[in-house]
Amino acid sequence: MAWRSVPVSTKSGVSMAALVVVLILGALIAVLSRAEAGTGFAPSDWAAMRFTVWQAFLSALFSVLLAVPVARALARRRFLGRGVLVTLLGAPFILPVIVAVLGLLAVFGRSGWLNLLLEGLGLPAVSIYGIQGVVLAHVFFNLPLATRLLLQGWQTVPAERFRLAAQLRLTPWAVFRTLELPLLRKVVPGVAALIFVICLTSFAVALTLGGGPRATTLELAIYQAFRFDFDLGRAALLSVVQLVMAGGAALLALWIIPAISMGSGQDRPLLRWDARGGWQRLWDGCVIALAAGFLLVPLCAVVLRGVTGIVVMPGSVWQAAGASFYVSVLSVLVLGAIALPMAGWIASRRAGGVEAVGLLGLSASPLMIGTGWFIVINPLMNPAALALPVTALVNALMALPFVLRIIVPRLRDTLQDFGRVTETLGMRGWPLWRWVILPRLAPQLGFAAGLTGALSMGDLGVITLFADMDRATLPLQMYRLMGAYQMQAASGAALLLLVMALGAFWACDAVGKHYAAA
Repeated sequence: MAWRSVPVSTKSGVSMAALVVVLILGALIAVLSRAEAGTGFAPSDWAAMRFTVWQAFLSALFSVLLAVPVARALARRRFLGRGVLVTLLGAPFILPVIVAVLGLLAVFGRSGWLNLLLEGLGLPAVSIYGIQGVVLAHVFFNLPLATRLLLQGWQTVPAERFRLAAQLRLTPWAVFRTLELPLLRKVVPGVAALIFVICLTSFAVALTLGGGPRATTLELAIYQAFRFDFDLGRAALLSVVQLVMAGGAALLALWIIPAISMGSGQDRPLLRWDARGGWQRLWDGCVIALAAGFLLVPLCAVVLRGVTGIVVMPGSVWQAAGASFYVSVLSVLVLGAIALPMAGWIASRRAGGVEAVGLLGLSASPLMIGTGWFIVINPLMNPAALALPVTALVNALMALPFVLRIIVPRLRDTLQDFGRVTETLGMRGWPLWRWVILPRLAPQLGFAAGLTGALSMGDLGVITLFADMDRATLPLQMYRLMGAYQMQAASGAALLLLVMALGAFWACDAVGKHYAAA
């Protein structure tokens, strides 16, 4: 086969894969060395485990239940701006968590728009703190993801089946029961399992909206044991439990997710004749409008409050913004150095084992990795001095699975298309990457760099373990302002963080597309 003849470096790919294993398993070994299994778990630890599983279950359940009518409405309707709306459904994935939380507080918080409306109507106020707030925030982030995955499933149904249903004059309920329900039975379990795994390792949401003995996740319990009690043994033990729980759920999710296939067709445009009635149009329109409002109103609140808050931000916010920019750039550079050699080895040799190494980041918690490396660094030097580099490194490891999935398919196609030519010309090593591979990977590399930069810019995880008062990223500084009840300044910082994260993504993506066009 063509890919076997392409002289892509083997040593560099294996070396980077080994480095990833050392970084993650090294942190795990350090954690295990401090875990004190004989001491057992306190009642609060068992409560954190139960709450972690319960909130992840509820988040996955509500995200999927609400996504089904939204995806169905988008699959049935064609309207002006539909493509833009579907694209916006991917925005929460790169949106900084702390920014989204502040937007939700502006709408659903104690003095938010919803409670002001309820107060005007003489109705009791609602609270966003506790399990209801954690689930609400997770639904905000995962409803778009579930909608996109379900919509992709709907698009696999051949158009001829809906044409036949129209010729048989099947009612909308009959079409749903015979065509759409079997699809949902295949897709929904995998989507729910994926969201469940994501919510198991959520930290920033629980940190800002949870807390207390009844709303503490394992990630938050690790942070509290580490930061407040400096109980490394308990933090290590909880990290092991979290790793086993998340890793087991991830394996279960991979086993549940099926290959989606509804049969072959003629690749005709998907037209729907089963929902042309007035009530169906009204229902779909209301569902789409409510979903768009739920996603866009908190972002609008961040922008409106942030405009007035920028002028009152302290100087520490701008210093933290510089630190976040440094972490973001360093994460992109580190990820490029790791991901490109691994991707070349995977694509040229079809090395599934190496690709599995890249997926370690999905099952390893950032706090577990951070805790492990804190244990390693602490006897040697002040861990705060390495706060920003360690944060950048962990963020790169967390983004690695997504980046490999983005660039490996295109790289594999490139090697298959140009393998014989480059082998004939004797093109190897750096000339092969410079003249053949990198120009054709430009769009994927730009998108991957933008995704990594945006995620790293808005991460509130490892930095909470290492930072001191002199070192903080913008998300951490924003969290400190919220804790000090400086909400106006926090709103300004949120708008700055939103602009920086979206700007990083847009800039990298645009550069990649520019070089591809050139």
